[in-house]
Amino acid sequence: MTGNTEHDHESNTDSDTVSGTGQGGRHRLDGGVKRRRILIGGGAVAAVGGLAVAGIASADTPTTATGSTTAAETATATASSSVCTLTAEVTEGPYSLDGALVRADIREEKEGFEVQYTFTVVDQADDCAPLADALVELWHCDVLGEYSGFVGGNGHQEEDNGTFLRGGQMTDANGQCTITSIWPGHYVSRAVHIHMRVHTEVTLTDDSYTGGEVVHTGQLFFDPDINTEVQATSPYSANTTSETLLANDSVYDDGGASSGLLTLTALGSSVSDGYLATLTVGVNSA
Repeated sequence: MTGNTEHDHESNTDSDTVSGTGQGGRHRLDGGVKRRRILIGGGAVAAVGGLAVAGIASADTPTTATGSTTAAETATATASSSVCTLTAEVTEGPYSLDGALVRADIREEKEGFEVQYTFTVVDQADDCAPLADALVELWHCDVLGEYSGFVGGNGHQEEDNGTFLRGGQMTDANGQCTITSIWPGHYVSRAVHIHMRVHTEVTLTDDSYTGGEVVHTGQLFFDPDINTEVQATSPYSANTTSETLLANDSVYDDGGASSGLLTLTALGSSVSDGYLATLTVGVNSA
């Protein structure tokens, strides 16, 4: 099923999306309640706290992991600020599936450059305290822009088991979890991104979960300069479909970390060595 772009699907199925001139349906949810970015707490420091700090570290001059603080330590320091920012809520898109596997590594031997995602979830309903025992779920496309369960949507035929590059982890007492995956590829109509949901009150099974409530639905984005280098490097360069730049994406609104922009730390001297990616995710569990 070639030509099935994500925004085309959304424009046909989601009455809450906003129409963009000449761009088909847009992913943003209407209304201030659905798209939440609220500053909580004191301080007159402009770019401090929660997601604001997390988005400042750009990958224009990425540092190596050697001799630096760990991703978990960075996330902890970020979450301790006096200002809490709720992460922007956006539509989950057309490629979500129910019943994600609960696991620390979602790659399933998919090729691509390793990314170690570390998230700190804080709860605005509890004075921005770390939110423990929450399930952070991710899903994204592979290097060819294909999603498990929907392979063929970006014009490539490959094996589809319905689970690759999907899964989640429970947050610990510090509201943190780490999930290992790869840097996503790209597909027609969207900048490179990852989908996220945060669930509370789930019941764990042997390898998945049941029940619970979704308290956040969002998308995560990557530094455009590093992404350009990644997408031009094998195996990503095998994907010759058109790529949308972050500045032209229909979801990302240039809000930095409050809009899901990840903080990146290089694991080596080359993009192929991979990255640490951190973000403090502000939710409201009330």
